[in-house]
Amino acid sequence: MTRLLLWRHGQTAWNAASRVQGQIDAELDEVGRAQAQAAAARLAELHPDVIISSDLRRAADTAGALAAITGLDVAHDPRLRERHYGSWQGLTTTEIAERWPEEYAGWRAGAPIRGLGIEDLDELGKRVADALTDVAGRAAGGTIVVASHGGAIRRGVIAMLGWPESVVPTLSVLTNCHWVELRLDQRRGWQLRAYNAG
Repeated sequence: MTRLLLWRHGQTAWNAASRVQGQIDAELDEVGRAQAQAAAARLAELHPDVIISSDLRRAADTAGALAAITGLDVAHDPRLRERHYGSWQGLTTTEIAERWPEEYAGWRAGAPIRGLGIEDLDELGKRVADALTDVAGRAAGGTIVVASHGGAIRRGVIAMLGWPESVVPTLSVLTNCHWVELRLDQRRGWQLRAYNAG
């Protein structure tokens, strides 16, 4: 049975400061590196066959911790990057709330954000789901660890499972270095087996 383990990267200094990273290439901080090593030890026990990662450093370095234990190579796919946050990238949530109070309130409430160069959520979900579908097709029957980003994983899961938008608010934010497990059932398709595990 094909299994996808969608693993959020470890903490960065920007996470700790509530700064929006988006596709800016921030690296893991000391806490994040320790998180990646601890989670990698647990994921290695699940006997992964393939490791694939976003090409952003925080995800790639998280994947590297698992590669160091398993001896597997890490493939990189830019489709697994975090959502592009346009004008908000690099700003703290406090700065965003001050400059764009209405848009910020809507974002926190789960409403779509229009303009400001921010990637559409449906487009995000589609690109991540396309990457997941491709790797699952190449490694059918195996366990695939995918190192990515919280928002990208959340929207990718929704797209893979075909869930309506009304379900989105029921999914919590994924904790750094925690993961989601999806399994492919030949009759029923993709099924959620675990969320925010770690």
